[in-house]
Amino acid sequence: MNIYMDLETIPAQSDRIKEVFKTNAEKEKQFTKAPANYKDEEKIIDYIANKSAEIDADLDNQWRKTSFDGGFGHICVIGYALDDSAPVTIYNGNGLGEDDESKTIVQFYDVLRDAYGNNERLPLFIGHNIVNFDLRFLLQRSIVLGIVPPSFIPFDGKSWSDYIYDTMTKWAGHGNRVSLNKLCEVFDMPLKGAEFDEEFDGSMVWDAIKNGEIAKVATYCAGDIYRTREIFKKMTFSD
Repeated sequence: MNIYMDLETIPAQSDRIKEVFKTNAEKEKQFTKAPANYKDEEKIIDYIANKSAEIDADLDNQWRKTSFDGGFGHICVIGYALDDSAPVTIYNGNGLGEDDESKTIVQFYDVLRDAYGNNERLPLFIGHNIVNFDLRFLLQRSIVLGIVPPSFIPFDGKSWSDYIYDTMTKWAGHGNRVSLNKLCEVFDMPLKGAEFDEEFDGSMVWDAIKNGEIAKVATYCAGDIYRTREIFKKMTFSD
């Protein structure tokens, strides 16, 4: 069985984690001083104000990057496809809370257990950067949330494992990277966002989620599953 999967993730939503970032920023601001050669009071005030704005902007940037960190970030949508079946997406509520995230992960694991059944042959998990991102992030969130995953998911697998096919490393080689969009261009396939006839990629997921557009994110995720499956078939000469 081939299991194609993709996660859509967002920055930390925990009030505790947000407070940590805010506290660190406030501490940094407290120690912000104008250079010694600044003598004009107005220039000193302007300098400190500008530095504070830079600290706030950097804080927001660091917080947004937690969408790549399974310890702090959250899963808002999980997309999958079994063999040649249509891509399916799982999400709950608006995708912002840990309760919604937990339900989404549990539902995905239930799907995998039902699909795998008692097969003797382990399934092949397929995705783009699935080794270093999707599987790792999913495992970390499962640990944080206390959700026991199916034992047959190859969380510790390598890109050359018999149970994982990572389209990124299979194309670019171990330690190298290639975007999914680049491979779509290589194989003359519709690019990311083609579902909406507009540019859309992972960097836009959070803004869509906070605007209440989780259904749009799910549609985008399903598109990536389709793209990944078509690329896999081309790379394995099975199309």
